[in-house]
Amino acid sequence: MKVTTKDSQILKSVSPDVLQAHLQATGWHETGRIYDDAGSIWRLKKDAATEYEILLPLQRDLGDYAERINDILKTLSVVENRDHVDILSEFITNYPNITVQGVVTQIATPQTDTLSGEITLLCAVFDKLQEIQTDLADHDYILAIKAYQERLPISCTGDLVKEDNHFILKNTRVFANQ
Repeated sequence: MKVTTKDSQILKSVSPDVLQAHLQATGWHETGRIYDDAGSIWRLKKDAATEYEILLPLQRDLGDYAERINDILKTLSVVENRDHVDILSEFITNYPNITVQGVVTQIATPQTDTLSGEITLLCAVFDKLQEIQTDLADHDYILAIKAYQERLPISCTGDLVKEDNHFILKNTRVFANQ
């Protein structure tokens, strides 16, 4: 899945708390708040001559939230000398209604009382190959077994959640061989 940092839905999915934790962990310092705590100002001094500033929005319902997140990614890209998408992928913790494409790499032993189980997919998520866990049942589980055995590409739609640096696809709605 090719993602640009101008995709406002993706940018709006980034939590201010995740950004704040990243800024603190990488040496940035909060220097003030603006507009009744609508945002916070963060600064980083790299050397005697270079200082960077970030305006972190603290409320997702602000009209320019996505634009501010994009500005933050641009600044972090310069400071950390990394690609926007690489940085963005670290901040995604929840992305609803996403369709991923990839292959089934592992199938857990099915549950004894139903035709269901956990599968592992290898998919491109935000331009990086990621393992994604999901639970499937009935017909979708059978399709996953077939895709695994025959190495067929699949597509799957659900809500992508990042927990402990692992991606999980919850509420899987569409699972199909391609």
